[in-house]
Amino acid sequence: MTTRTATNPIADAGEDQRFGKAYNPAVIVRFVPYLQSQKWLMAAATVSMFIFTATQLAVPWLIKVGIDDHIAVGDFSGLTLVAAMFLGNAILNWGVSYAQESFLARAGQSVLYRLRKEMFSHLQKLSLTFYDKTEVGRIMSRVQGDCYQLQEFMSVAVMTVGDFLSLFGIVAVLFLMDIQLGLISMAVIPLLVVIMAVWQPLAIRSFVRVRRAASAVNGSLNENISGVRVVQSMNRQNSNLRRFDEINHESLVTGLSATRMSVGLLAPVDFLTAAAIALTLFFGARMVSVDDLEIGTLIAFVLYIQRFFDPVRNLAMQYTAMQRAMASGARIFELLDVEPELIDAPNATNLPKIKGEIDYKSVSYGYIEGRDVLHDVNLHIQPGQTVAIVGPTGAGKTTLVSLLSRFYDVERGRGAILVDGCDIRDVTRRSLATQMSMVLQEPFLFSGTVRENIKYSCTGATEVQMIEASKAVGAHAFIQKLEDGYDTYLHERGVNMSLGQRQLISFARAIVADPQILILDEATANIDSHTEMLIQTALQVLLRGRTAIVIAHRLSTIRGADKIVVLRGGEVVETGVHEELLQEGGLYAHLYQMNYAVIQDPLSGNQTIN
Repeated sequence: MTTRTATNPIADAGEDQRFGKAYNPAVIVRFVPYLQSQKWLMAAATVSMFIFTATQLAVPWLIKVGIDDHIAVGDFSGLTLVAAMFLGNAILNWGVSYAQESFLARAGQSVLYRLRKEMFSHLQKLSLTFYDKTEVGRIMSRVQGDCYQLQEFMSVAVMTVGDFLSLFGIVAVLFLMDIQLGLISMAVIPLLVVIMAVWQPLAIRSFVRVRRAASAVNGSLNENISGVRVVQSMNRQNSNLRRFDEINHESLVTGLSATRMSVGLLAPVDFLTAAAIALTLFFGARMVSVDDLEIGTLIAFVLYIQRFFDPVRNLAMQYTAMQRAMASGARIFELLDVEPELIDAPNATNLPKIKGEIDYKSVSYGYIEGRDVLHDVNLHIQPGQTVAIVGPTGAGKTTLVSLLSRFYDVERGRGAILVDGCDIRDVTRRSLATQMSMVLQEPFLFSGTVRENIKYSCTGATEVQMIEASKAVGAHAFIQKLEDGYDTYLHERGVNMSLGQRQLISFARAIVADPQILILDEATANIDSHTEMLIQTALQVLLRGRTAIVIAHRLSTIRGADKIVVLRGGEVVETGVHEELLQEGGLYAHLYQMNYAVIQDPLSGNQTIN
C-alpha cells in the first residue's frame, strides 16, 4: 500500500456558503455520464417540454384565430372547431406537463441514488487522515444536501430551456403578427435588463447569508444535542437557550430579508408588465381604429405580453438555483476526487495465514509533517505473546497500534512494520485486517440486532460460533435475558444497553472471526469492576495462542502480560515484566508509585495507571 497526499476540499467552512457560476463546464462534463444513464427519460422529458411550450404558445394564437377569423365574421360553426382545438390543446398541455414532471422525477431520483451510492462507497475507502481533518456534519452536507441540489439541476435545466423557448417563441410570434407593435411592446426590455443586473448580486448575497445562518443553527443544534449530558450536568440550559435564540433570530432576520429580496423582484416585473400592456393597448387601439390591426391580434398581443414576463420571473429564480447546483456539483466532484491516502501497492500480495510475529523496525511517524509522534521505535513481539503498552498521555500508544492496523502507513525510509516477516505495506490491507481484530475504549455498536453486531466483520459465522464467542467473553448470559435474545434490536450506537454490555458485545465481535492478532486499546478503561472481572477471566482464554497488544490502565491486565513496553515521548524507554520494571526504578516504577499504589478498586483490588 502506498501513501498519497490527500487534499481536503470540505474542511473550509466557507465552502458551504460558496455560490458558483450558473454554468460550470467542468461540473457539466462530470455530470454528463449520470445523465447518459438516464438518456431515454431525459429525452422524453425534453420532448414533453417542447410540446408543453408549444401548447402554452398556442393559447393566445387560438384566441386570435377565434376572434378575427370566426367571431368577427359570424362563422360560429368554425368557432366550434376552434373551441374544440382549444380544449384539446388544454388536455395536451396537462398531459405533457404531467409526463415531463414524471420523467424528470424518475431520472432525478435515479441520479440521486447513484450519486449517494458512489459517495458512500468512496467515503468508505478514504483514510482516517481525511476523517481526522473533516467534520462529520460537513460530510453529511455533501452526501445529502449537495446531492439533492445537484439532482434538482436537471429539473432546473429543463425548465430553464423551456422558459427561454417561451421567451423566444413569444417574441417571434409578436413580430410575426405585427413587427411595429412588437417593437413597441418590447420597449421595456432594456429597463428589465437593468433591474435584473442590480437585483441579482443583491439576491446572491442575501441567499448566502441565509445559508450561513442555517448552518449556524444546525451546528448549534448538533453541538447541544450531542453534549446534552454535559449541558444538563452543568445547568447550562438557560445560557444555551439564550445563545441559540440569538443564532435563531439571526436566521429569522436573514430569512425574512431573503424573502423580501425574492418578493421585491415581483413589483418591478409587474410594473414593466403593466407598462408593456399599456403601450400595446395605447398604440394597438390606434392601429385597430385605422384597420392596421385586427382586434383579435391586439388581444393576443396582451396575452402574450402577460406570458412573456412569467418566464422572466422564473429565470431570475432559476439563475440562483443553477448557481447553487453548480457549486454543489463542484463540491461533490471535489470530494469524489479525493484520493485515499492508503492504497494497496501495485504488486501487493495477500498475506498468508499468520502465526502472529510482529516487528517494529526503526519506526518513526507523525500526523503532521515535522512533528513526529513516534521516534525510531524498535519492538519485537513473538507469536502468542501478550504485550502491554503503557506510558503517559500522548506517549504514542494508540499510534503504535494504529500503524499496525494500517489506519495510517509508515513512510518508506522511516522504518517498517513486519508481520511474520512480511512488510505490511507490501500486502493487501484486506488480507491483514481479516486476521486482526481491535477493541476500542469507546464501544461502537450499529443500529441492528445483537446478532448482526456480533457477526459484523464475519457475516459467515455460524450460530454456534457466535454463541461460543459470546460465552467466551461472558456476554451470552445477559443476551439471553434480553427481550428477543440475539434478535434484540439495538438503537443507534447501542444506547439501549449499558456501557459494559456494549463492550462485551464488542469483545464478542472481535473474536468471532478467530483473529490471530488481537488489539485492545484501553478496552476496559470505562467499564465497571464486575464487567472487567468477567473480561479478565475471559481474556485468559481469549489470548491463549493469540498475539495480543494491550493498551491498558488497569494493573490486573498489565501484570499478567508477557512483556510490558513503556513509551515516553514516542520512544520505547523500558521493556520487561512487572517485577523487573519495578526493580529498575524507572518510568514504569514512577507511574506505579504515582498511580497504581494510590488508586485501588475497593471491590476487586485492581489498580490503575494513566
